Amino acid sequence: MAERLHVVLARAGLASRRQAEKLIRDGRVSVNGKVVRKLGTQVVWGQDTIHVDGRLIRHLEPKVTIALNKPKRVLTTSHDPKGRPTTTQLVKSIKARVFPVGRLDYHTEGLLILTNDGELSQHLQHPRFGIPKTYQAKVKGRPTAQVLDRLRSGVMLDGRRTAPAQVKTIGTTGTNTWLEITIREGRYRQIRRMCAALGHPVLKLKRIQYGPIRLGDLKPGTYRYLTPHEVKKLQKTYPAHHQEK
Repeated sequence: MAERLHVVLARAGLASRRQAEKLIRDGRVSVNGKVVRKLGTQVVWGQDTIHVDGRLIRHLEPKVTIALNKPKRVLTTSHDPKGRPTTTQLVKSIKARVFPVGRLDYHTEGLLILTNDGELSQHLQHPRFGIPKTYQAKVKGRPTAQVLDRLRSGVMLDGRRTAPAQVKTIGTTGTNTWLEITIREGRYRQIRRMCAALGHPVLKLKRIQYGPIRLGDLKPGTYRYLTPHEVKKLQKTYPAHHQEK
């Protein structure tokens, strides 16, 4: 069956889909001896011969999906010029090259999904599917019922209102409050910016659930492989007819 070239490169574990597209644009990929720069080029694995930087791609990696508990002060990236810890370092014992599904910022901890399944990653991050993501946020002060309602109904960020969110109070610590917030968007530092805009800056933020996958008792800095049943549950979060052929 024909597949898009960048999808095959991602399945081979060479790069994420976005990075694979750059490899193609940069002229580093050849198919049947000819350099290919056109995105969307179709190839058939096992029939077409594919080289990257002159190296023959001989096999596809088995699909691997993991759940990582990202600690605070760790970057969701493969390399940091400043030498700060990265999520790639936390999963270096995995033979397959996995990539994060979305990001958690430097000071946010909790559940991060990583995979080498480019199709799964693409659809989990696509805005049209609105995969729910749940966080526990420690905010400064005691938000009133009116503030909580504003978080639920939407907050203006960059001239555009955020989508409706689920928000509930789950506890207090001194003069501060713990909230549980579920959003279906992925804007830059969204929860931190929503709370700050309403006068209750976030002091601590932890993601505890992504779609049907829960963080559970996974310790910071450790990971576990998702079971086939969990992967199927993730796949069911987007309609089959939208999946890329």
